[in-house]
Amino acid sequence: MTATGTFGLSSEARNLQWLLGNLVEEVPGVHSVAVVSSDGLLLLSSDPDIQNNGNGSGNKGASAPAAAPVPPRGDGPRGSTADLATIVSGIGSLTIGAARLMDGGGVKQTMVAMDEGSVFVMSISDGSLLGVHAEPDCDMSVVAYHMALFVGRAGHVLTPELRSELAKSMEGVR
Repeated sequence: MTATGTFGLSSEARNLQWLLGNLVEEVPGVHSVAVVSSDGLLLLSSDPDIQNNGNGSGNKGASAPAAAPVPPRGDGPRGSTADLATIVSGIGSLTIGAARLMDGGGVKQTMVAMDEGSVFVMSISDGSLLGVHAEPDCDMSVVAYHMALFVGRAGHVLTPELRSELAKSMEGVR
């Protein structure tokens, strides 16, 4: 995560982006991370291309001609945290609906283990969701622990004003 993607943002927004970047860089096996609002909007992304220029290509450091399709990166869902955000929003909606049908209360965390990767979704106090795409052999407890740390740090600062600021900063992605 570079500073160029944070230009013009409040210190709270820059701090959240820094925390998100650390989650990807410091936790072994994590490919990408996204924070999605309760209504499905991408608020934060670990993808430098999305943060820096809003193109959503998911190709770190690569620049392709505008007419050429950007090949997906091999380490993310279709190579983009914008796609991860869509997946996280869908999983969040599905599990919230399931919890209501089963009178299970609020959903705290969901994990989907696949042959070639894992997706973790954790609720943030304001209704937003933190999503992580990781390798299939990642240490799930370590990923969940670091996600809980992020949620604990982000939950109290993710105000409606900050969500609005973050959503506006991501408008070029959608």
